[in-house]
Amino acid sequence: MYKAILLEENHPDWVFGEVYSPVERAEIAKICEFPDRKFKIKELDPAYTHQVDFIFSSWGMPALTGEQIEYYFPNLKAVFYAAGSVQYFARPFLERGIKVFSAWVANGIPVAEFTVAQIILANKGYFARLVGSKSRINPPGKIFPGNYGAKVGIIGVGTIGRTVIEMLRPYHLQVLAYDAFLPEEKRKELGCEFVCLERIFSECDVISNHLADNPQTRGMLNKALFDRMKPLATFINTGRGRQVVEEDLAAALREHPGRTALLDVVTEEPIRPDNIFYNMDNVFLSPHIAGSIGGEIHRLAAFMADECKRLISGQPTLYEVTLPMLETMA
Repeated sequence: MYKAILLEENHPDWVFGEVYSPVERAEIAKICEFPDRKFKIKELDPAYTHQVDFIFSSWGMPALTGEQIEYYFPNLKAVFYAAGSVQYFARPFLERGIKVFSAWVANGIPVAEFTVAQIILANKGYFARLVGSKSRINPPGKIFPGNYGAKVGIIGVGTIGRTVIEMLRPYHLQVLAYDAFLPEEKRKELGCEFVCLERIFSECDVISNHLADNPQTRGMLNKALFDRMKPLATFINTGRGRQVVEEDLAAALREHPGRTALLDVVTEEPIRPDNIFYNMDNVFLSPHIAGSIGGEIHRLAAFMADECKRLISGQPTLYEVTLPMLETMA
């Protein structure tokens, strides 16, 4: 029988109880030997770990060196990561031919739901009207576009961006998208118009950032773009704060106080009282809650349990991460 362990180094114990609840642990135990506890690196016994085929983990996954992998896990076949980005730990495993699977799709579902909810409200003028008398602007509802025919800009069409576009279809919006890496055949599948960033910021009533967090995208959203925003446009960020030049966004919001920003992420988190956005009336801050919370967290482990079943049974897997993918994914 295959052997697996739950490896968790840098996160509170709730990862074991909440991400891998008894339900998900029981599912994994049906297909491989799975101790009902978590392990830290200092607790690993090579006499046991040399027999381990699979590592399960989540946000507490340690970044093992190649030497540690070879010492502790010489017969490892796969890592199942019940969370999103694997950038910080995956490469040494992949370079040794060990498969890595991530629940990035599962973690993207609530982000997309959160984003779509904000888009629908923003098109109704909900956030601009909440600002109301604080910004001395309380425009009549008729000047907002509503959700039939309004233009929405999606920046970054990875897993989350694609899911947002699909979820928006029933609302009959005009979706403009930008993604420098998406192949032409994938663009055609989505059925929306792909345009430059300048058009998105100039034409869209709501603009939502879903860029992957990598060196190519740092500071990509800047003054030249934010200054193009319509006077009552809304900017949403559920991606990462590092893509935004925050001083430029703040300046654009001050110039037109009817503009709004809905920021679930900022560059430095948790957000501090001296953050540039903290006391701006037309900025709505949420504490990085778009991703999986509460019961949504169980879905991450459930996806990885199912992926392990597919691997063992020889079925095609769905969520494998490869070395080339690390170059463009978050």
